[in-house]
Amino acid sequence: MAIYSYIVKRDFGFAPNPFYGMCTLATCKPVIRKSANIGDWIVGFGSGGKSSSLKNKVIFVMQVERKITFDEYWNSPEYQCKKPVTNGSLKQNYGDNIYHSVNGKWVQEDSHHSYEGGKVNMLNLKRDTGSNNVLIGTKYWYFGKDAVEIPKELLTIVPHGRGDKKDLEHEEILIKWIEGFLEKGFIGEPAQFNGGFQRYGGE
Repeated sequence: MAIYSYIVKRDFGFAPNPFYGMCTLATCKPVIRKSANIGDWIVGFGSGGKSSSLKNKVIFVMQVERKITFDEYWNSPEYQCKKPVTNGSLKQNYGDNIYHSVNGKWVQEDSHHSYEGGKVNMLNLKRDTGSNNVLIGTKYWYFGKDAVEIPKELLTIVPHGRGDKKDLEHEEILIKWIEGFLEKGFIGEPAQFNGGFQRYGGE
């Protein structure tokens, strides 16, 4: 099994989406969504910028339990709660179940990744649909604004820059560390979970 890690540049509770008892990665990071398999681990780190207080801190950890397509995600009764409701609560606003196909073409629902009024944002659509996979895990730790320091033994899995990182050597250390937390699931609110619903242009 492998560990995939990346920097969470924007923590709105959208990518990943840690609500309703499951952590889902359904947008952004197409390489990870394509490459990761069931049993693999995904780790999201805070920004490493000079002014960031989240450098080398863990935003979330999840183990991949399911890997399904956008259409399976969209149509399954189990994941209807993940569809965005832009006039609902913030948790509903940032629903990540936003893609499905109609006559072979992708539909992007009104969401954090679309323009005002649900106008399609092609930058986000092209990036997101670079992989037709959604990663789902019910075994997860989402710290959000309460991000925690990574142990020194795991610093080598921290990616640098905008890229992703794959590690095949430190799974046992990661598991021992993360399973030492008494609380699992949704632990802290997203770092940017304030100020009302926002859209991301993709630039």
